[in-house]
Amino acid sequence: MYVNLTLAPDELGPTITIGEILVEIMAKKQGEGFSEPLDLTGPYPSGAPAIFIDQCAKISGNAGMIGSVGDDDFGRVNIERLKKDGVDTSAITIDPLLPTGSAFVRYRNDGARDFVFNISTSAAGNIIKNRESESLIASAGHIHIMGTVLSIPGAWPLIEYAVEKIKRRGGTLSLDPNVRKEIKSDSVFSQRLSYLLSKTDLLLPSDEEILIVADTDDFDAALKYVFSAGVKEVVLKQGRDGATCYHHSGSVNHCSAFEVTEIDPTGAGDCFGGAYVGCLRLGMSTPQALVRANAAGARNVQFIGPMEGSASLQELEMFITDTPRRTGCK
Repeated sequence: MYVNLTLAPDELGPTITIGEILVEIMAKKQGEGFSEPLDLTGPYPSGAPAIFIDQCAKISGNAGMIGSVGDDDFGRVNIERLKKDGVDTSAITIDPLLPTGSAFVRYRNDGARDFVFNISTSAAGNIIKNRESESLIASAGHIHIMGTVLSIPGAWPLIEYAVEKIKRRGGTLSLDPNVRKEIKSDSVFSQRLSYLLSKTDLLLPSDEEILIVADTDDFDAALKYVFSAGVKEVVLKQGRDGATCYHHSGSVNHCSAFEVTEIDPTGAGDCFGGAYVGCLRLGMSTPQALVRANAAGARNVQFIGPMEGSASLQELEMFITDTPRRTGCK
């Protein structure tokens, strides 16, 4: 049987994440921004960490989330979806005063997106340490962190506590930088990112994000930087070009993309990450996990809504069988 040396096995405890839980509301027509009345669709359960953990739970059935929602329909939409898909929601608090966070999204004609977020002034920005979150952290075998949570003021002490606790018991950490222009990087953000890199076993950036993380325009230099910081494995999400895994030992595995018609790309990278982490922790080899992660991302872009296309292992196997790919893996 293949022995995975990057992430802790699933038997050690659930994969957990800490971060924002949002509803997503999308403009039906492409264009620039939100400066005039538009037809909208939603609300859809969302938030990068929530999408990730939803997909991870569908793979392993062993996942939980720490976050906060408002005492409103938007919050209930999220909790019901996560529960239905197997996520342990015991550490998601319901804020009696603040509304559930939101993200308004509009696609431009060139495929780029405009976002209007309400995170830090919503329940999503009020993540707290309590008995339930401590209990979930104490049982966890792996923690996944999204870069977006580094901009939530009160979340950092809990993240640091969780990372130290989980790593001490032999658990592992994956990090998706998820750097966007709408979420500002400052000196505090950079310091926190540096700390996380020193603890990270698996880094899941896009082509652009790894350059931002390393503050360079040279990919080889960026790869060298993150490995020297302590990262063991980098899985580069390359969209239509598939994904490539770079291990600090020097091994490289590439997996090509599936041929699909893209309807809504939001959440594809988060589904990719959730599937990859879930598969790797179940004992799959890197090539096996890459194929299923690519399938999860590709399947998700065929649905409107950021986690509407998240899939079970059985659904991914069917997708892999039925969907053509550009070339093979190596």
